[in-house]
Amino acid sequence: MIVEHRTYIVKHGLMAEYLQRYEKHGLHIQLRHLGPLLGFYVSEVGVLNEVTHLWSYESMADRETRRAKLMADPEWQAFLKTNAGTFEHQQTKILKPTSFSPQ
Repeated sequence: MIVEHRTYIVKHGLMAEYLQRYEKHGLHIQLRHLGPLLGFYVSEVGVLNEVTHLWSYESMADRETRRAKLMADPEWQAFLKTNAGTFEHQQTKILKPTSFSPQ
């Protein structure tokens, strides 16, 4: 198993709008293609205006397959256009669990 850790910095003043838009128009599309969401968080301390998504995959190949299907979905492409100008920065990490990790 691997975990994809996606972090976005949302432009100041746009967080509430982005979260509402994502929950209403984007989340169901990602769930359809990516499977269960491990977590979706916003920062309280430290770097502010930060959103973090955690998604679980069986392997890098599984991730590539699922993300390709997501990116090919016209509904997802339309949603992406609504995010224009929302983010200042994005970072993606792939996390591999240790032998003693509970998940």
